[in-house]
Amino acid sequence: MAERSFSEEVKKLRCGDGSVFHGEGILAITKALLQSGVSYVGGYQGSPISHLMDVLSDAQDILGELGVHFEASGSEATAAAMLSASINYPLRGAVTWKSTVGTNVASDALSNLASAGVTGGAMVIVGEDYGEGSSIMQERSYAFAMKAQMWLLDPRPNLPSIVDMVEKGFQLSEASNTPIFYMMRIRGCHVTGEFVARDNVPPSYSNRTPVTPTREPEKIILPPFVYQHEQEKIARRLPAALEFIKEQKLNELFPGQYDSLGIITCGGSYNTVIRALQRQGLADVYGNADIPIYCLNVAYPLMPDELVDFCVGKEQVLVLEEGQPEYIEQGIQTVLRRRDVQTRVFGKDIMPMAGEYTGQVMLEGITRFVLASSRQDVPLALDLSAVLSLQTPLEDADIAALMENLPPRPAGLCTGCPERPLFSAIKQVQEELGPFHISSDIGCHSFATAAPFNLGNTIMGYGLSLASSSGMRHALPHKAISIMGDGGFWHNGLTSGVTSAVFNGHDGLLIIIDNGYSAATGGQDIPSLVEPSLIASTIDAERPRREQWQTIEDACRGAGVTWLETVSTYNIEAMKATLRRALGSDAPGLKVVIAEGECMLNRQRRVKPMLKQAIASGQRVNKSRFYIDPATCTGDHGCIRLSGCPSLTVKDNPDPLRTDPVSYVDNSCVGCGVCGGNAHSAVLCPSFSQVDLVYNPSGLDRLMHRLRSRVRTWWRGRDLRRQQQLQL
Repeated sequence: MAERSFSEEVKKLRCGDGSVFHGEGILAITKALLQSGVSYVGGYQGSPISHLMDVLSDAQDILGELGVHFEASGSEATAAAMLSASINYPLRGAVTWKSTVGTNVASDALSNLASAGVTGGAMVIVGEDYGEGSSIMQERSYAFAMKAQMWLLDPRPNLPSIVDMVEKGFQLSEASNTPIFYMMRIRGCHVTGEFVARDNVPPSYSNRTPVTPTREPEKIILPPFVYQHEQEKIARRLPAALEFIKEQKLNELFPGQYDSLGIITCGGSYNTVIRALQRQGLADVYGNADIPIYCLNVAYPLMPDELVDFCVGKEQVLVLEEGQPEYIEQGIQTVLRRRDVQTRVFGKDIMPMAGEYTGQVMLEGITRFVLASSRQDVPLALDLSAVLSLQTPLEDADIAALMENLPPRPAGLCTGCPERPLFSAIKQVQEELGPFHISSDIGCHSFATAAPFNLGNTIMGYGLSLASSSGMRHALPHKAISIMGDGGFWHNGLTSGVTSAVFNGHDGLLIIIDNGYSAATGGQDIPSLVEPSLIASTIDAERPRREQWQTIEDACRGAGVTWLETVSTYNIEAMKATLRRALGSDAPGLKVVIAEGECMLNRQRRVKPMLKQAIASGQRVNKSRFYIDPATCTGDHGCIRLSGCPSLTVKDNPDPLRTDPVSYVDNSCVGCGVCGGNAHSAVLCPSFSQVDLVYNPSGLDRLMHRLRSRVRTWWRGRDLRRQQQLQL
């Protein structure tokens, strides 16, 4: 199961030579891989390329027909190691992951791969997650490309360029015997358009036509070969890459009438540059610009001859490079000064040193660049003051007014999320025992570091929470608590966390949240996945398991864990009791609590269609919802502070003598019962009640409804009579 299905879209991958392919960037990349004769594909999901893994998974029939091998890798390091197939054999391979965090995980394998060099084309499609909407630390892939001498492609975000650069990327890799990065930003992944397709190409070698095993000792990463590899990178691979980039014109030059000026930009930023020029009246909607543009579809390595040719005769050029340090700008300055080209280079002196180059940032930078030139004949539709007036800076008064009228909405867990009751239980136990130090991890559960839970002190990496608590466990008043998800457990947590903790006698508490999927990246499969065929045929609350799937319990016990308990996350009282036992246990060694509850998003994706079908066919269906009695609600809103469920909100108090709004459960409720469970467990108030909605009720249901209605009517009547007597 994944975030969405591409079962219909992948049918387009069969289109042949001359057909017009319509779709989004992710599909275009997949089609380009098939047109390039790729032999194997792998990867690890993560924004913004999660859907690429989903597309490949849904296209396995087509891949199988061509003889292309595909597998979902256990981690980015696993995916990078797949590319070793291209070291000795002419196999074209591609892997994908989220960068820069994924590149960090894969760095060991990538460095060895880049040192040995490749025979078949090897491509790493990295989802560059940089900018205001990013979910990770702000770093770039450029530094790793420079360090390891891997060429970095950054194509213009339109489908013909995306497809062409995939195909040319494999050729560049083979021409220079070097693995390459192919960078895709989120806009490029989801841009829509069309291109003229070509026939899919079966790989030269596959399970149908196997290669002959060969051994090349000089490609093994050991002395003295590693010293030869470094020399080979500079003496042979780099010149071969420069020659190929030049011959194939991978970088693009767009002329303009104001040829004393110039703009140098990476391909991924090209559309934003054109839009800024268009707003200044210096470009049209088709991309024809009045200022010459040198577009770096190959961001690394830089092309010295092309740079000199572009800059000679120009008064000044503007280098547009998102992020810091300014690697590209420094490289361009070095090339020009060594060639004694005195063109003035603007860059980070007028552009922000860090941060995303949004439309407004780009507009202001290009305006300042034009105004800094000696040319007076470049017309600007907007002067600098007009450009600056388009900004919307927030004053303290603006922020205060915003906070007063719009409540803060930090990233949070979904309605009915099984992780919500776990953190409610931890919060309640913390009230009893005192503050905890909690090492958090990558995943949905990282949202517990925000309101209303405010639990968690550090996040160090996927599956690294247990390892990150090792250095402080001896100095804490309670056992060190670490939390990781099942995805992080299988990614890295079992080896770097559990195994290491058992070896070192780590007397801490590890809580593993087992929601059945790699939920944070879209609900992809993991080794402890529930049985797919049973998932499709049941809407029961309990998740059926398949005996032969790997389980987290077995993996932990196999690593040497002896204190281990599995608890349903929705049973708050049982979870609190288990946490107390784990924290108070004198038994030596690591304590592991597996908090089990299916991801509610994935559950709703599979259950809702079945419920709809069952109701339409006349079957009796019961759906539980929760209700708050406004007459009983005190307006304290402790239920919201303890749970934070999006379905828990407020509405005006119906009692004219009370002004505080009352809590209210809206129609997004999925009936998980956490709000009522919290109210009971934390002894909040008795205002919660469960309401069962019965579709296609039976005769017994109707009879019970009539009896209950009469009883309720009698009680209401009695209460009214008592009120009347009190008034008299």
